[in-house]
Amino acid sequence: MCGIIGIVARGAVNQSLFDGLTVLQHRGQDAAGIVTCDEGRLFLRKDNGLVRDVFHTRHMIRLRGNMGIGHVRYPTAGCSSSAEAQPFYVNSPFGITLAHNGNLTNAEQLKKELFREDLRHINTDSDSEVLLNVFAHELQEQGKLTIDQDDVFNAVAGVHRRCRGAYAVVAMITGYGIVGFRDPYGIRPVVFGKRESEQGTEWIIASESVAVDALGYELVRDIAPGEAVFIDLEGGFHSRQCAPNPIYSPCIFEHVYFARPDSFIDGISVYKSRLRMGDMLARKIRRVFPQHDIDVVIPIPDTSRTTALQLSHELGLKYREGFIKNRYIGRTFIMPGQKQRKKSVRQKLNAIDLEFRGKNVLLVDDSIVRGTTSKQIIQMARDAGARKVYFASAAPPVRYPNVYGIDMPSVNELIGHNRDERQIAEAIGADWLVYQDLDDLIEAVAKGNPEISRFDTSCFDGNYVTGDITPEYLEQLERERNDEAKEQVCKVDDDVVIDLYNNK
Repeated sequence: MCGIIGIVARGAVNQSLFDGLTVLQHRGQDAAGIVTCDEGRLFLRKDNGLVRDVFHTRHMIRLRGNMGIGHVRYPTAGCSSSAEAQPFYVNSPFGITLAHNGNLTNAEQLKKELFREDLRHINTDSDSEVLLNVFAHELQEQGKLTIDQDDVFNAVAGVHRRCRGAYAVVAMITGYGIVGFRDPYGIRPVVFGKRESEQGTEWIIASESVAVDALGYELVRDIAPGEAVFIDLEGGFHSRQCAPNPIYSPCIFEHVYFARPDSFIDGISVYKSRLRMGDMLARKIRRVFPQHDIDVVIPIPDTSRTTALQLSHELGLKYREGFIKNRYIGRTFIMPGQKQRKKSVRQKLNAIDLEFRGKNVLLVDDSIVRGTTSKQIIQMARDAGARKVYFASAAPPVRYPNVYGIDMPSVNELIGHNRDERQIAEAIGADWLVYQDLDDLIEAVAKGNPEISRFDTSCFDGNYVTGDITPEYLEQLERERNDEAKEQVCKVDDDVVIDLYNNK
């Protein structure tokens, strides 16, 4: 999962891009990058690390121009390497930079096509570089020395014809403007907004509406599945549907875990959807454990707070904060590598003994993926004196790999795969465990926008909306993307920081 942003303004955009990426930091903590354009010249800074660590004053000064894009990354394809930090750049045609959130499911096929037919070289293992070169080739195929919005939209249509999977993209074409587009299923989120200044209209494209709000722009709407929007250097706005048969199928896991609660995604309030998840989960507890003896409901910070609060209200139980989070430790689920996840849990959370001692505690989390964190947290509750520890998940069991940009590719790393709820409860050490039903989760999210009739729920039910996922593909993913494989792939020299024009 990654965060993208693009801005066309009337003044310098470096600080706004920095601030926007900081707001989107929850979407990726592995690497960050910004590229700006000034009088036809590009200025790029990217490296591993958090936004605040990648960009110093000397870098910000050199990021000149009124147009730019940015990216925060956590690795799915490839590895945790500064060579794969985004945005990526190709010089032909025109000079194009691109930032991408998602995952292409036919990247290997595209690499071969790009090399053999398009005569383009791919330098990393990132599918984002593949997508950039496909877009660049399609734009070059327009065969013009100068281009307009029609040429840009034709190139995006070419991307849709060739690329499969999930992609929310922001790309900057040197000397022309910024284009944002979304795959024909709308799996990954992207929105755009505008604001009026004395000099004219300014535009922003971002993964979540919270970045639009934080920078003082007015949210216009989501980019529709298959749609592209193009903002030229003068602030002119153009849009077109570039896919023949778009089918709205956004990823429901955005609402479960990834997105900030103050965001709107596809017209749906993330906060409200999590409140409804709490209602649904409370009703299930009443149905499955009518004689429960829960004394207190405690959320596992931070994502589950909204759900846990509503659940406790619905059940008429006390809600307490039992864990204090160290704000300087990153989110464990999006850390690269299982060893690092295991190490970070007790550094990240500390239990307040008074809230646990002698009580039957219901812990609420947004989901259970590998189960490593859940098991350690349950043990922390017992060590703090809890008499019984129950566990509730706002999402159904994660039983299948996600192939659209979430780092859960290996089924052997999923605690829900080939286990029932009793077996999972035993594995994580809970006295009992309750999961949200998939139908209830869909209802909780869909209520925010009745126009969306389908969501990507593949990690819960194994139904992949793009229709191109085969058992052979999943087997290949498991070989390439489990934690052990990533450790082997990433044993490379990672000392190079990519910068243009000596921007070090």
